Amino acid sequence: MELSSSESCDPLPMQSTVTLNVVGKDLAESQEVYNPLEHRNVTHPTSTVGSFFHLLKSSLGTGLLAMPAAFKHTGMIPGCIGTALVGLIATHCVHILVTTSREICRHCQVSSLCYTETCEKVFMHGPKSLRKYSQFVRHFADYAMACVCLGGTSVYVIFIATSLKDIFDHFIPAQTFTAKEYCGFLLLPLIVLTQVRHLKFLVPFSLLANICLLLTFLVTCYYTFSDVDQFSEVKLVSGIAEWPLFLSTAIFAMEGINVVMPVENEMKNPQHFLGCPGVLNITMALVAALYTVVGIFGYLKYGEDAKGSITLNLPQDEILALTAKVMVALAVYFTYCLQMYAPMDIIWTRVKGSIRQKYYNVGQILLRTFSVILTVVLAIAVPDLELLIGLVGAIFFSTLGLFIPIVVETVHKWERGMGRFKYILWKNALLMLFYLLVLISGCYSSIKEIIIKYS
Repeated sequence: MELSSSESCDPLPMQSTVTLNVVGKDLAESQEVYNPLEHRNVTHPTSTVGSFFHLLKSSLGTGLLAMPAAFKHTGMIPGCIGTALVGLIATHCVHILVTTSREICRHCQVSSLCYTETCEKVFMHGPKSLRKYSQFVRHFADYAMACVCLGGTSVYVIFIATSLKDIFDHFIPAQTFTAKEYCGFLLLPLIVLTQVRHLKFLVPFSLLANICLLLTFLVTCYYTFSDVDQFSEVKLVSGIAEWPLFLSTAIFAMEGINVVMPVENEMKNPQHFLGCPGVLNITMALVAALYTVVGIFGYLKYGEDAKGSITLNLPQDEILALTAKVMVALAVYFTYCLQMYAPMDIIWTRVKGSIRQKYYNVGQILLRTFSVILTVVLAIAVPDLELLIGLVGAIFFSTLGLFIPIVVETVHKWERGMGRFKYILWKNALLMLFYLLVLISGCYSSIKEIIIKYS
């Protein structure tokens, strides 16, 4: 018997439609119920306090002591406003990155994702026209992370070497070495420290670094306020042409986004990271306050003579000042390892598939050793602290801390809703303009100053 087309086709589509609706409904419900924070199984979880110290340390490095030099590029009033603005924007970008990562974890039903995995998954499950770029985005994020690591830690090497030179030039004046030679002396100690592979074991180093920075801060305050009636002449507002150097330095100083995802993923109580109060908000509020205080009073004290680190302005022949330089060198030394953690984790994840498991330990050692050598070589090649901070901040830190989180949230929300009046789209458009301002103007100003100095 021959069936009509309607009799032969209608029942099947109806059944398929019902099945698809049921499956789609079950999938949506499972995604809504699934909480990635409850499914994390971390071998060495970090406490909330330990996570606070890690995040604080990642944002309190050489940039804190560079703020007086940054303020001289804007003047007092724009410097204060700019520090608060950069702190607010940096905090917001971290917030949207972590929030997006958790949402895409819920969608994919996985417990956690690192920085680059978040970028990849967002594009993979975003608008259909962008899904083909998921691998490219992951590679871009990986390279951006690596460049931030190399640039940032190279600045750390220069900073430590310059401090050591001041110290040993005082105690052993007959035997002087250049800053480049001190960079070479640091190679072996940095290689040894970088072999620590778990954040849990870095908590004591992070705590020690924070204590050293605090003591250095107190010594710096002592010298800054020792002659309160001898403040240098300062400008309330400097020429706008110098403002880009302030922005790039402030972004370099405050951005610790390359450490954010590892810290959040390895927390024992990750629900304490966001929210109010939360580890993120408390840390960044404290960071912004410290940066403002150091910038204001350091600039008041040394004015246009403020150097790339305020510790370099301290007296060369006083024990207390030299002690501060020793402590800040130790603080930055331990920070070096923390800043190297995230990119080492990312790179190792990508290369371990091509290495036999019994050689994993040797592979880790070689990878970390090569990365340290590369940062020391870069430090020797460009030994100017202040200008390198501005250039690295404008290019690498702004891209990793501003550009990528903005794009990732926009793509993730594109088909999931941009909020009332599409406020997320408008907000991210303004943030993108800010990023382009920092990138273009910061690069131009830094490169121009480098050309002027070395020509």
